[in-house]
Amino acid sequence: MGTTEYMENRITKLFGIKYPIIQAGMVWNSGWRLASAVSNAGGLGVLGAGSMYPGVLQEHIHKCRQATDKPFGVNIPMLYPEIEKLMDIIVKEGVKIVFTAAGNPKTWTSFLKKNRITVVHVVSSVKFALKAQDAGVDAIVAEGFEAGGHNGRDETTTLVLIPSVKEKISVPIIAAGGIGSGKSMLAAMILGADGVQVGSRFVASVEASSHALFKKRVVEAQEGDTELTLKELTPVRLLKNEFYKEVQQAYVNGASMEELKALLGRGRAKKGMFEGDMKEGELEIGQVSALIHDIKPAVQIVADMMKEFEEAKANIKTL
Repeated sequence: MGTTEYMENRITKLFGIKYPIIQAGMVWNSGWRLASAVSNAGGLGVLGAGSMYPGVLQEHIHKCRQATDKPFGVNIPMLYPEIEKLMDIIVKEGVKIVFTAAGNPKTWTSFLKKNRITVVHVVSSVKFALKAQDAGVDAIVAEGFEAGGHNGRDETTTLVLIPSVKEKISVPIIAAGGIGSGKSMLAAMILGADGVQVGSRFVASVEASSHALFKKRVVEAQEGDTELTLKELTPVRLLKNEFYKEVQQAYVNGASMEELKALLGRGRAKKGMFEGDMKEGELEIGQVSALIHDIKPAVQIVADMMKEFEEAKANIKTL
């Protein structure tokens, strides 16, 4: 069965894309090469601004525009210390789609909307989905406990979160957390999602800006190799390595918030995912890493997902 030529629904219309597959804007993984490749493949590529200085973001926007004439977005974590500078660049460069995360959607949504920017906010609970809708966002990403990187404290799985959010909100929903195949995409959409956000699967892509050793580690990951930790600071799902073990030992020793912050320090994520320190770096990845067995070009990942999606949809009739 061939790949769908075009899939029209609320998300593809909102972004002007072929397929409702959004590449997550992940720190140290999502530069212009990955974003442009996903957009060229028919999905929505997203630049991960959380690991970029303002000038670097501007450079990636320029390079992304040179590499694709398709829509792409920028992900901005609200914890970013110089967020005003990032927002100024977004407006100045005419970026059309922004994903906000890790903060109150009311803070920037009206500013972005006034500048005719489509706003999507990432949430991990029904409570925050409602807050995002009230703030005026165009869509939300509902991210389950399985997801890599920074996550919700409630540990609500994607299987439960998507229908729970669907019951309460009317704006389009993008499902995230544990989605790395066409089958999981179909499952999320049956539960009420209009599209999916895919992170870990795109980490194991040729174009991801992460270090080759990190990509290799993701491909080698087995079930149970990741865990959500550091809930007292900002919950994050990590691969279990020496740094992770240090964090667990700190808990055993009754470490304070200040001691945990000192252990985390600065640049841990860069050290691991970008510089390739597999021992002392922070290695953020989702549970779905156990199902990722190869590193492929982004265009192949999108094509494979859509082919599997169509096959799975056809097979439902036989159940």
